[in-house]
Amino acid sequence: MKTENAPSILRSDYVPLAWRIDHLDLHFNLDPVATIVKSRLRCVRNALAPAAPLRLFGEDIELLDLTVNGAQPAPDAIRRTADGIEIALEGESAEIEIATRIDPSANTTLSGLYLSRGGFFTQCEAEGFRRITFFPDRPDAMTRFTVTLEADTATCPVLLSNGNLIEQGPLDGGRHYARWEDPFPKPSYLFALVAANLVSLERRVNTASGREVLLQVWVEDGNLDRAGHAMDSLIHSMRWDEETFGLELDLDRFMIVAVSDFNMGAMENKGLNIFNSKYVLAKPDTATDIDYENIESVVAHEYFHNWTGNRVTCRDWFQLTLKEGLTVFRDQQFSADMLGRMAEAGGEAAAASARAVKRIDDVRVLRTAQFAEDAGPMAHPIRPDSYQEINNFYTATVYEKGAEVIRMLHTLLGAEGFRNGMDLYFSYHDGQAVTCDDFVDCMAEANGRDLDQFMRWYGQAGTPRVTAQGHYDAESRSYTLTLTQHTPPTPGQPEKLPLVIPVAVGLIGPDGTDLPLRLQADNHGATTKLIELTEAEQSFEFTDLDFEPVPSLLRGFSAPVILELDDDDARLAFRMAHDSDAFNRWDAAQRYAERVILALAADAAAGRPLAVPDAFVSAFRALLTNDALDPAFRAQAAALPAEAYLLERMTVADPALLRAALMALMRELGGALSDEWLTLYRKHEVTGPYRYHPADAGRRALRNLALKYLAAAGVGEGLERAHAQFARFDNMTEGFGALAALVNSANPAREAALDTFHRRYRDDALVLDKWFALQAGAWRWNAEAAPVLERVRRLMGDPDFSIENPNKVYALLGSFFRANPAEFHLPDGSGYVFWADQVLALDRRNPQVASRVARALESWRRFTPEIRDRVGVQLERVRSVVGLSPDVAEIIDKALQNGR
Repeated sequence: MKTENAPSILRSDYVPLAWRIDHLDLHFNLDPVATIVKSRLRCVRNALAPAAPLRLFGEDIELLDLTVNGAQPAPDAIRRTADGIEIALEGESAEIEIATRIDPSANTTLSGLYLSRGGFFTQCEAEGFRRITFFPDRPDAMTRFTVTLEADTATCPVLLSNGNLIEQGPLDGGRHYARWEDPFPKPSYLFALVAANLVSLERRVNTASGREVLLQVWVEDGNLDRAGHAMDSLIHSMRWDEETFGLELDLDRFMIVAVSDFNMGAMENKGLNIFNSKYVLAKPDTATDIDYENIESVVAHEYFHNWTGNRVTCRDWFQLTLKEGLTVFRDQQFSADMLGRMAEAGGEAAAASARAVKRIDDVRVLRTAQFAEDAGPMAHPIRPDSYQEINNFYTATVYEKGAEVIRMLHTLLGAEGFRNGMDLYFSYHDGQAVTCDDFVDCMAEANGRDLDQFMRWYGQAGTPRVTAQGHYDAESRSYTLTLTQHTPPTPGQPEKLPLVIPVAVGLIGPDGTDLPLRLQADNHGATTKLIELTEAEQSFEFTDLDFEPVPSLLRGFSAPVILELDDDDARLAFRMAHDSDAFNRWDAAQRYAERVILALAADAAAGRPLAVPDAFVSAFRALLTNDALDPAFRAQAAALPAEAYLLERMTVADPALLRAALMALMRELGGALSDEWLTLYRKHEVTGPYRYHPADAGRRALRNLALKYLAAAGVGEGLERAHAQFARFDNMTEGFGALAALVNSANPAREAALDTFHRRYRDDALVLDKWFALQAGAWRWNAEAAPVLERVRRLMGDPDFSIENPNKVYALLGSFFRANPAEFHLPDGSGYVFWADQVLALDRRNPQVASRVARALESWRRFTPEIRDRVGVQLERVRSVVGLSPDVAEIIDKALQNGR
């Protein structure tokens, strides 16, 4: 059993396996309370590793029998350890047979083998396989699996596992069996089984080489009409990977299974992807445009893992970003390409805008989640040096920042150079468990490039700050751009070395057009130039400029850094109006809004009236009414920066002051621009049947944003429009958008709308998750209204809420703790008492979910002294509990030790 005082595991301590498992034969006799697992391990001594016993991990399983080469081992040949058993083996090979018993019905952790709605499912990443049988449960233990499943025919008519189905049939006693064989070696974290009552949507397609394969999406009966988009997304993913990277599906079939109880979004088990049902099920009246986009992205992500993660996997868990950062980058590129292709009918500009909106979405996530992580006690490099509980390192840093590091390689090497590096990577390492160094070495070798300094991105934590200063010399007609870089200290890393930072630069003339760039001896004259910042400070001189330019830096967000540029309000407004780079145009609007919001918060702290500058309203109006800009882009540009990101930008975080500032700005922009909002709302109506398409999605997004601003300002016609849209909606995007506008207003009719929505979707768990999340994240526009915490407490008692289901926990508790800071951080500290209660309750059931909830307060030292005092008491209370899981203990310990 694990203990709360789990030791730190160090990357430097890696030792290769003493014994390889060439083949594993598994037999499951599935029973809800007493599943018997029999395993046969064919072990071979590893001549490249130091001699040592065979080490097998096991957790919460009952050992029934163990033999070595058909006989009971001598008493002194086997030793129980804190996390499994060790067996002293003689000779160069051995065959181990093990029988274990497990209780899936009691497994509330949802790790290993568990029950969900009467069916059997598994989740083995990162260390769930050891909850099934004793095994060297490490990612470098690459093994070929053969799996036999036996179960009750009536309750579990479908029996699935990895690879190819080779045999199935009936058994006595109303049971049946299926035998599966995976022809490719894989680590145990990629093992999966499903035994349940499911139906499937099937398609047969040909790969690029002409081989026919079977695709299946398995769902509960009654949900088949919601599986089509996931299937289409899978086919699109296959085609894109063939076209972009030359990678084909390597099995006879590929399966996706939707399950209601799942800790994560989805899992890339070889050939048998198990998904949280929210990332599979979609139809117009239950899923929003964002849901459709997310399903396509997640399906692609898990499919792309077939090569970047499965065929080539991680040597150890420290290398997690090797598969996750690379695959997030791949799914981001795929999504941008899909959106761009769909938008091509509207012209080149529409396609470019669709891609830009996707890039903006990705950076919003990075800035909101990962930048905060980099600035907190859990700050770690994308390849950490130590951990206590690996589940705590499935983080925005490993995933999103990891993807940005891969993107920088793509930017530096170009699309062709990156593809050459990928080809070399697969040719060298197919079927192996490797490291981040191996990947970057292939990129370097394929392109003849020294990437040693670039590797610092893998080892340094924190978000670099890049400061830019420009000087125009009219006499020499030159503009000198000086860039400096600095990465602040993070826990365990007080000093940082300079990184390789690609900076895409544009210079804008006084008429708003891009100027040709001539960088010193380079006379190509492109309007965007990539420069590389590799030292603590560097200067770059651009020549042949008749006017002082306005710099547009970090175009396309070419590096995951915080850019510190002394733009005044007029220059930000100018870039909002003219920057040809869509990302930087959006970023200028965000920077201007951030400046105004933080100034309003300072006014609130000083007791001054909250007045929004006329210049900002004018710049906002100009952007909003620019019909040359795509509606989807305008919806992005007119949305205010995320509250979590703004809290990080405050010198001392004060959620109440920030919320007051945001509400003042929303009211002003909604009221002062009410005519513009209403015109946009009328002008961008989408007619005809619902379709998932970037053009339609952009129009719906802009209309819903209009309702949000109008409702916040209490504009009568805006509220009427929201009511009318809610009353007649035939797709979830419009229905939920109208409901959200009503709920986030002072309009008393919002309660009736919430009740109507609940009655309509009372039998749809996924849609009700939206209903829970909306209420947990609501703002109090009426000062007399009760705190949202009271509603959250009440909703926990709702029959449709279950603390056993991760989706429900994330929807209600996660939304309250993370997405509603002003209501969570109540002056009396009651929100923190509630948080501690829920962390402890969850920890007894599901430590993975509990640790994610616990992270809501990891950066508590950034807040006001009053908040810090109250939070500290609850952190100490949680840490003092005997039997706290290592998952939660690590989060709380780091918060107490290092929280800023």
